[in-house]
Amino acid sequence: MPAKTTTPTRKPAARRRKPVPRARIGKGLKVPKTVPLHARLGMRMALIAASQMDAHKTTVMTRKDAAILRMTHEGCPTCHGNGQIFTKDKKTGAFNGSKPCPAKPTKAKASRVKVALAARFSPDKRTGLVGWTCPCGKKEKPRFRDAKEATKALREHEKKKHGGKTVGGAWYGQGADQPAAEPKPVTQGEPVTKTDETSSMTDEEWEAQNTPLGQKAAATRGVCFCCGGKGALYSARNSQHTTTVCPLCAGTGKHRADQATTA
Repeated sequence: MPAKTTTPTRKPAARRRKPVPRARIGKGLKVPKTVPLHARLGMRMALIAASQMDAHKTTVMTRKDAAILRMTHEGCPTCHGNGQIFTKDKKTGAFNGSKPCPAKPTKAKASRVKVALAARFSPDKRTGLVGWTCPCGKKEKPRFRDAKEATKALREHEKKKHGGKTVGGAWYGQGADQPAAEPKPVTQGEPVTKTDETSSMTDEEWEAQNTPLGQKAAATRGVCFCCGGKGALYSARNSQHTTTVCPLCAGTGKHRADQATTA
């Protein structure tokens, strides 16, 4: 009687696992509350250090990209060796956008050693990058590749510190032919001095028009404490009567946030 033959069973092919994108160091990790206090402090410090290292690595990579563009566009008459073009508003002169240089690169390659040195030790390591500034005093040095990334970081700051409302922040860029130019605050007028030759008042009566207030009282009324809400300062000397626009409120007479109150 012939022996029975068994057909080997075929195993199903193993499914190919999809590559998982590498997460940032420390992202999404939380310090457990069950560990001792000293261990929690150590873990928090380790997570902070890891996030700072990750942010520094991203900044260095951005500087390398900017260094490559500077080296490949060296001597370019279109972007002046910057690699990208910053556009300005014709009226205010503030930066309002950025775009890559449309001209053909002057060089095809850039040395890896020179790029690494320029990204870390060169005085022009921030050239071609973009930063942002906020009226609250927070400022980010040029480390973003374009205006879009800088605006995104500014919106995140406004979301955390200002409830998501825009308070007048702006971004600024550093070009190859100029230092980092921060946007100037928009004012309604520079201090202007005028002499009134038609007034019949005495010097005492003319200067009596000044009505300064205490800082606390001015903040309560919502007016400038220096001019008392008039927007002008009055001075007289030898019958020469002068009117000067208040330098603190720029002639508006309104109280500003930077006019701190004192008890």
